[in-house]
Order: sequence, then structure tokens, then C-alpha cells
Amino acid sequence: MMKQPSQLEFGSIVGERYRIVRTLGSGGMSRVFMAEDLKLPGKQWAVKESVAGPQVMKLVRTEAEMLISLSHPRLPRIVDFFEHPRSGAVYLVMDYIEGITLEAYMKGYEGYIPQEQIVPFALQVLDVLDYLHTRQPPVIYRDLKPTNIMLTPEMEFILIDFGIARSYKAELDQDTVKLGTVGFAAPEQYGAGQTDARSDLYSLGALLLYLCTGGKYSEWTAGVEGYIRGELPRHLIPVIRKLLRQHPEERFQSAGEVIGELRHSADFQPAQQGISVNDASMDYAGTRVVAVLGVSAGSGATHTAIAVSHYLARRSRSVALVELHSTAKAFARLQEVVEGTSVGQSSSSRRFEVDGVHYWRQTSRADVISLLGGSYRFIVLDLGSGQDNERLEEFLRADYPLVVGSGAEWRVQDIAGLARSLQRHPQHKWNYCLPLATSEAVRRLRKELDHDKVFALPFHSDPFERDDEVDQVLDELFRGVIPDTRKRRFGFLKRQR
Repeated sequence: MMKQPSQLEFGSIVGERYRIVRTLGSGGMSRVFMAEDLKLPGKQWAVKESVAGPQVMKLVRTEAEMLISLSHPRLPRIVDFFEHPRSGAVYLVMDYIEGITLEAYMKGYEGYIPQEQIVPFALQVLDVLDYLHTRQPPVIYRDLKPTNIMLTPEMEFILIDFGIARSYKAELDQDTVKLGTVGFAAPEQYGAGQTDARSDLYSLGALLLYLCTGGKYSEWTAGVEGYIRGELPRHLIPVIRKLLRQHPEERFQSAGEVIGELRHSADFQPAQQGISVNDASMDYAGTRVVAVLGVSAGSGATHTAIAVSHYLARRSRSVALVELHSTAKAFARLQEVVEGTSVGQSSSSRRFEVDGVHYWRQTSRADVISLLGGSYRFIVLDLGSGQDNERLEEFLRADYPLVVGSGAEWRVQDIAGLARSLQRHPQHKWNYCLPLATSEAVRRLRKELDHDKVFALPFHSDPFERDDEVDQVLDELFRGVIPDTRKRRFGFLKRQR
């Protein structure tokens, strides 16, 4: 329970906007409430209150700064943060995650997780760990356990509570503060060294063992094999044992390495219920956002966004193409052609469909957030060439930011100029496309940017239609992101390197 008395009760209003509805949970450092939004009727948020001394306040501020910088479908989105100096309280307002904790689920179902869901669950957790560990600097979660995982009605994992997460500092030998949960924390969290990505992987092994033994064990002790459910995939046992090695150097060294091992082990496992592992693997990662930003007007951002959307739809289905600009006209003209209406005659619906791609015209940022909660595997944002704060922020938050610049020799430097103007932002995941550029122009730009994700796009008159040369470029651009369904639509998952 939270040691300090709460400043909130039913009906309390926080930040002149959030009315407390009920308590969701509490711990030693904080209490979490459900709140309704007075400015957005029907919208509910989770409000985390911490009331304690300066050290705890520092942790909460650190958590807020960290969450603000992160963007992943399996992490809560923080929307507000403020302090109440008089009472010593600090408040975080974040997404309310509908569901129950994994611990509550295990108790309610007597420790039973369907065997066919164990590997998908592991891949979901690995997906978000890989995201955290590849930040600069890496973010180490440090408290992976059943009470910090929410299970949604759709049986998806959401990580919550970043109260003890930390950024990895290579110059340190040990953590300043030793924190973690007994039974799930790695040995180095108790003074044996500094925690890093391998510490989270140990906790993943403990979590998997917990699931595989019906909640009885989270540490590998003598005789534990006898409690592992007999119907579970046997290839999981060596993976769990390696994750739970005492010494970090003996474990898997990255989340990506574990993902590769699980997928490789699944190569010869029959697909469940007629669904290939290849198809199912797409569901683990949640909705991915591709943001297409033009360096300047006429650079081909909309043309490229359309081509990318139809490419993704042919590969993975369930794609939305969003025109993130309230005054843009391109999608309105396209909708008139598709629906056969007169020029200037606006349809009441802002959504229309072309060859399986859902087009959303003149869309606001709030609409994008609501689409993220839907069933789309990919959302492609057409940002045009505008670099206002709203569109620039969506570009920087995207999973796959794509810059489109003119391939003309005298315009190639426009891309380098954009990169320099935004150099304060991490650019390691950016991709660059130059329509009609020469190979020499691509080579020079790769060298100048010190970045290998620079591609020339060949001439493509109709972005709605498939073009083999364009597909080859996009195959390279999205390598490792989507499965290759052209050679075999069903079957077993190929090992991804």
C-alpha cells in the first residue's frame, strides 16, 4: 500500500480537468486512479499520484520524461504531468488500459494460459523490450513481472509502471539503487553489477517459467522441470534456461537474438488452427506507423505514401493511409474519382477505400490516435511537405519515418539540410527516398548522412499499381518488418536474420 495519505478521493478534480472515479491500484510509492476527462466527455484516463519526499519526486519526474519520449503500442502514452507543491504530490496522466494484470488473470484461471499463446506472448514482450533496449541511451525496464503487465480483452500485453526503469550508462560498474522484485529480478540487481538489456531478458525468462509452471516457479531450481506443463512446446525449455543463467554473458545478449531463436524453433511447429506462424507473427507487433514527409512541395510525398500503402496492403493487409492535414485537397479529389461525384462535392464520409487500402482524408491528430487503437497493421501518414509542430512530432514519433526528397542533382542537398535542421533529434531510424535519383546521388547522400537507408525510387506513373522495380526498393526498405508472403502464403515461419 502507498505509505503516504492520498490527496484524492471520489469526485476530486486534478488539474482542473480530470475527475477521479475510482482507485485502480496502489503500491509503496504511488496510487493509481481512474479519472474522467471533463473536456472530452466519455474519455477515461489513469492518474498516477505520488506523495513522498524529494527522492521519490525525482523518480516520478524521471518516469514522466522517459514516457514522454517513448512511442510504442505496448507502452502507455503519457498525456499530462503536473505537480502540487503545497501537498508534495506529483501526478502523471496516461492512457487507461482496459483489462487486468497478468497476475490477476493467472489467479482467475488457476494459473492456466493456453499453450498456443505462450510463444505469442513472449514475442509481444520481446517486441517492446527490443524497442526499449535500442533507444539511445537504452532504457532498461528492470521490473518485468506479472503485476506490471496488463492483459487486454484482445489478449495483448501492455507494460505498465516505469517507476524503476533507468537509462543504461556504460561508464558505471553497478546501479546506484538496487531495485526489482524478488523472484523476477536478475542477480545483478542485488549488487552483482550494473543492469543492462540482459537483466530484462533474465526477467523475461522468469516470467515465461512462471507461465509454464502455472504460477508456481519463477526461478530455475532443482526439479522445476517436473512442474512444466507437458503440452507446452518443448523448444521453450532451453530458451528459458538460457534466459535464466546467473551470469549475463551466458544469457541471450539481446531481445532480437531471443526473437530469432523462438522463430527459428517454430520453423517446424505446425501452425495452430489453420493460421500460419508467419501470419500470426504480424499480430504481435501491434499497429506500426509509417510517416512520409516531403522535404519540399512537389517532392512526391503523397505519391510515395500511396505507393507504400498499396505495397504494404499487398504484403500484410489492413492498411490505413491518413492525410494528416486539415486543408489538403489531394485525397478529396481522389475520393471524387473513386465515388464518381462531381468536382467540389464533398462526401459526408472522410474514409474511402481503394484496392483494400482505407484512405482517411483531411485527418486530425486526434483521429490518428483513435486509429491506433483499431485493427490496422500499418498506418501510413501522408504529412505532405509541412513541418509544423503537429506533423513534425508525428514524424519523429513514427516507427518508420520516411523522408522524400527530389532526386534532381541540384535538389539532393535539400535532404541533408533537413537532417541538419533536426539534428537535435535521433535520426538512426529515418529512411530516405529520392524519386528518379541516380545511383551516384544516392551514394553521395549516404556518405554525407552516414546512413545506409537512402534509396532511389524508379519512375512509377501509377502508385496504385504494382511495379516490380519499386517493390524491390520497398522490399529493402521494409526488410525484417513484414513477412515475405510471395513465395509461400501458408506454412512455417522462416528464420529472420
